[in-house]
Amino acid sequence: MSNGVSTSTDKIIVDRSRSHRNKAVSKAVRATRERLQSSAKGNQVFDRDMLGLHVNAVLQGASIMPLFIVLVTVIGVYLNPETGLFAWALLMLSVHAINVLLARRASRKEISAIETRKWRGRLLAAQVLIGFGWAIFSLQSCSACSGDSYYFYKGAVLLVAISITAMGSFMLRLGVLFGFLPTITAMLVTAVLSRHLLDIGLTAMCATAVVFFHYIADRLYRSNLTLMSYQSEKDDLIAELEVAKSMSDEARRRAEEANLAKSRFLASMSHELRTPLNAILGFSEVMNSEVLGPLANPTYKEYAGDIHRSGQHLLNLINEILDLSRIEAGRYDLSEEALSLLEIAEDCIGMVQLRARAKNITIREQFEPDLPQVWADEKSMRQVLLNLLSNAVKFTPQGGEVTVKVGWTAGGGQYVAIKDNGPGIPEEEIPVVLSAFGQGSIAIKSAEQGTGLGLPIVQAILAKHDGQFILRSKLREGTEAIAILPATRVLQSVPAVADAPAIERRRRSFA
Repeated sequence: MSNGVSTSTDKIIVDRSRSHRNKAVSKAVRATRERLQSSAKGNQVFDRDMLGLHVNAVLQGASIMPLFIVLVTVIGVYLNPETGLFAWALLMLSVHAINVLLARRASRKEISAIETRKWRGRLLAAQVLIGFGWAIFSLQSCSACSGDSYYFYKGAVLLVAISITAMGSFMLRLGVLFGFLPTITAMLVTAVLSRHLLDIGLTAMCATAVVFFHYIADRLYRSNLTLMSYQSEKDDLIAELEVAKSMSDEARRRAEEANLAKSRFLASMSHELRTPLNAILGFSEVMNSEVLGPLANPTYKEYAGDIHRSGQHLLNLINEILDLSRIEAGRYDLSEEALSLLEIAEDCIGMVQLRARAKNITIREQFEPDLPQVWADEKSMRQVLLNLLSNAVKFTPQGGEVTVKVGWTAGGGQYVAIKDNGPGIPEEEIPVVLSAFGQGSIAIKSAEQGTGLGLPIVQAILAKHDGQFILRSKLREGTEAIAILPATRVLQSVPAVADAPAIERRRRSFA
């Protein structure tokens, strides 16, 4: 049974255990990319969306056209009581009902990209039927009407009808042009046959209105198409961000798993390695010191010394790796107390003095007197100074000099600077030296190669103390390492409070 954690060891970051989420995201990405890759003219996906918007517009405005037809019929009957507008109104209401039923059927059906053209043709055919109805209206005449009032009535009705159709069907491309093409044709035939000036003017006015509203509807159509394209780009961006978030979450989860596995490995291996190392160090020291008697062969004594030094090196390496892992995991707790940097520096110099004398290295001290105590972890600060002093003694040549300075910083803090006159470090290699397991080219060529963890541990410990570590070096000029503690760590001495006269005790009075 799956526990929701991916167990695959491949380098694919996307989590296999959340395939349903990844499939949904991929589907959204593919859909939006299809929209973006298709053109504005032959865009079937956007045509389907625009067709859906037209269907919704027809259904939402289904009551506007019947009210308008009833109003036109009432006014027409008032102007010409003998006209056959009732039959025309019944025809228009029937055609409008067909258009609404067709739109309702399209709204209930999931129109695919292949069926879009077919449904678009059906809806255009419904617009043409409505246009035939308006063509019949344009053929109406009134012999009993005085003057030209009936022409103005028909012109106003047709202009309003064209505007209503344009506003309601601009999502259906060419809907206005196809819808009123029969009307303009009927009016044109009437004008040609009658040669009446008002018929010609009414035909020209309606034709111009159809062309104008067709232009407006086409502009609105393109504007909506652009807005939908922007919406598609936004959907694509959201989908891509979702993919990136999914990948980031999975990468973080795997990093947490790797960190947890590393911590467990270090915790188990530290115990497994330290136990035999203690025995190796102890027995090799006993053999090298010949506590139980002299060794018959002097070579065995040298071997015992080599074993002891190798075991000590391995133990130091394990301790440094554990310290660095605890610092990175945030589990390196400081046991802070008041201490003196001068005393710690003197003790650490005494610890490395023997190694320095073996290489005929002189250690000079430049301490500022009367430095106040600082609030820090003594064990950590000793480790910092010992690491820096050991590096200075290690890379300083025979007969060299190491200078140790302890004093005030310009900001009111305290610093410890250790400078040697060794071979130095190239400036481009300083970031490498400050990284974990990083070693410079000179350190690699040296006979006393280290682990490359000393300076990263120093830097991390000073960061835990809100301090700073600065490494300055130039090739063939030596190296200077500066450990700085901020002014907030310095304990300033407070003068004693002057004796003040005691306040006389106030007596209580009771009623």
